[in-house]
Amino acid sequence: MAVKTAGEAPAYTPEQLQSVRETLKSPRRLKIEVLAGLVVALALIPEAIAFSIIAGVDPRLGLFASFTMAVTIAFVGGRPAMISAATGAIALVIAPLVKSHGVDYFIAAVILAGIFQIILGLSGVTKLMRFIPRSVMVGFVNALAILIFMSQVPELLGVPWLVYPLVALALVIVFGLPKLTNVVPAPLVAIVVLTLITVLAAVAVPTVGDKGDLPESLPTLFIPNVPFSLETLQVIFPSALAMAFVGLLESLMTAKLVDDVTDTRSHKTREAWGQGVANIITGFTGGMGGCAMIGQTMINVKASGARTRISTFLAGVFLLILVVVLGGVVSVIPMAALVAVMIFVSWATFDWHSIHPRTLKMMPKSETLVMVATVVVTVATHNLAIGVGVGVLVAMVMFARRVAHFVTVERTVTGVEGHETATYTVNGELFFASSNDLYTQFEYALDPQFVVIDMHASHLWDASTIAALDATTEKYRHHGKDVKIIGLNDASTTMRERLGGKLGAGH
Repeated sequence: MAVKTAGEAPAYTPEQLQSVRETLKSPRRLKIEVLAGLVVALALIPEAIAFSIIAGVDPRLGLFASFTMAVTIAFVGGRPAMISAATGAIALVIAPLVKSHGVDYFIAAVILAGIFQIILGLSGVTKLMRFIPRSVMVGFVNALAILIFMSQVPELLGVPWLVYPLVALALVIVFGLPKLTNVVPAPLVAIVVLTLITVLAAVAVPTVGDKGDLPESLPTLFIPNVPFSLETLQVIFPSALAMAFVGLLESLMTAKLVDDVTDTRSHKTREAWGQGVANIITGFTGGMGGCAMIGQTMINVKASGARTRISTFLAGVFLLILVVVLGGVVSVIPMAALVAVMIFVSWATFDWHSIHPRTLKMMPKSETLVMVATVVVTVATHNLAIGVGVGVLVAMVMFARRVAHFVTVERTVTGVEGHETATYTVNGELFFASSNDLYTQFEYALDPQFVVIDMHASHLWDASTIAALDATTEKYRHHGKDVKIIGLNDASTTMRERLGGKLGAGH
């Protein structure tokens, strides 16, 4: 339970900090949530517009998606304080369909992707997260930090020289202000200060309004104008499935990252089907769909200190108010301020400890290789799913190689001459990587008439091992010697009885 001492502010546990009820009781915590939602909303606007352009659709689709995703996931999601909206990963996946078949097929694919995510969530796909090693997670975080920074570089090229001192000033604010006070989120201060400077001084620099037109009305019901047929399903199925997997992967890994940052646990299964519900609603309101956003989530959680669903909900509400009601004000915000905020997010997201010389010296080289592979592939492809997939594959190969060396075979000979018995004691886990060399560990020609293979300290995991044992016993019989396998546990015995001698000439 939280403890409150006389004259002190209430002390909240991590779980209470996620509670909407506890937050509503605390004006200080509520203020943090409200201001965090406002900062995230401001940062979402140019991002949503940019991702719409990547997807090849009207900016309104990205802005509407960010509103509906954030508001919906605030109620149905499993990770408090995580921000979901239109994302670059989804834009990249769906862009080819927009180009080839148009917006209506694109929206239909968004809705179908939501249905897939609900099915995947309810079928327990979140359990697969346990197979993603920590080194892949670190690579994922570092790659996203790099991609966030890279996405801001175009905003610094071919721009008036005044952009650079403005960005520098905003960076001083976002990095320096937290050292003085946390009363107001530093990103919000940077946005307000730079906006006042550029407006009052009539400075001509790129603004949010330069990114595209802002919507002037609320989103309405949208029914995609596509034939309800098998042919339509064949067109949208591949894109919808890819969108569902990429969106879930990015959302679940972002949720795990926030779990680590806040020292709390989230409901991954609920988050999975919640993402599906949010995408279905987004599709039927004419939005481009989306998933969790690492950049905006880090602004919300790390930079602004938010911990509850209130900030997520308000981010969506503020976004709609800003673009529909206060579009004229939002359009004059200089991009320099938002660039500085995203650079700060990039810096805060990167796991600097992972590349410290002391860490690299201490960490196994295989772990470092997995992390680097994940970073390189993700940055090169701009595709989280491919990067994480390659990282997991490299981790599996490294693990198999490492475990394969743990298997040992010890030979002892007992008995009197003429009545000797050779006993081989196998120690370790036997699977395809470690059992391939098992066949070569025996002295077939030199062994006496009787041979015992003792397996009490090992376990048979796959058909490769059964085949290796079959090959070994067959080799001894070829030399006219009697071999007996003892010590198999129940699971290994059952597997050998089912597969032994049935794998084709002992292979």
